[in-house]
Amino acid sequence: SLTVSSTKLIECSTNSFSPESVRLVDGAGLCSGRVEVKSYQSWASVCEADFDRQDAEVVCRDVGCGAPAALQGGLYGEGEGQTWDKEFQCKGKESLLLDCDTSDRKNKTCLPGNAVGLTCSEPDDVRLVGGGSRCAGGVEWYDQGEWRTVGADDRDQRDVAAVVCRQMRCGSTVSVPPGNTTRGVGVFCYGSDSSLRECRRMYDLHPGLTVICSGNNKIHYMANSMWTLVGSAISATPDRC
Repeated sequence: SLTVSSTKLIECSTNSFSPESVRLVDGAGLCSGRVEVKSYQSWASVCEADFDRQDAEVVCRDVGCGAPAALQGGLYGEGEGQTWDKEFQCKGKESLLLDCDTSDRKNKTCLPGNAVGLTCSEPDDVRLVGGGSRCAGGVEWYDQGEWRTVGADDRDQRDVAAVVCRQMRCGSTVSVPPGNTTRGVGVFCYGSDSSLRECRRMYDLHPGLTVICSGNNKIHYMANSMWTLVGSAISATPDRC
């Protein structure tokens, strides 16, 4: 959990679809397929006319993949259900599709062959796990066919965290909470590096690194005290939306 001792600010989404409610289906893998969004417990395809490159940037980011590589109506077939009845107004920098504004569709019908298909590039070789968001958690690096814990000395943690947040397109570092008892492969970075691949790898084990980045955290706590990552529950009583 994120424990705070003073002022908190909570941001809640008012969109009609919920977190983790976009998917790519009928493609070759997790990063390609027909775009579908979940609304009121059912999945709906999206019409090509209501979806552009900026929307695609956000969807690829939301599903944990790299940048869009192809965008085309009918690329991955037609959906069996309804068509999404809104037009997305993403700016391209949002972390989640639910962060984007929407408007009523200009065209009320979507002709056959126009369900938008999207191919994203493969995901980055770094991820954050166990933090309840793709932009918070323990740092892992895909290396030699498996995910490995990343560690760093206390004096290097801030620089490594800055690189991780940048590579993940998750904004800036909010906190590097203590208490990760896992040990992992040591990494030394200059804060200006663009990815972990540019950092120097150490061959001894260091304390595992946990990072909280500013992006993609739907509940934001602003506090005068330190952030502390404890578990999955939030110990401060949240305001209800």
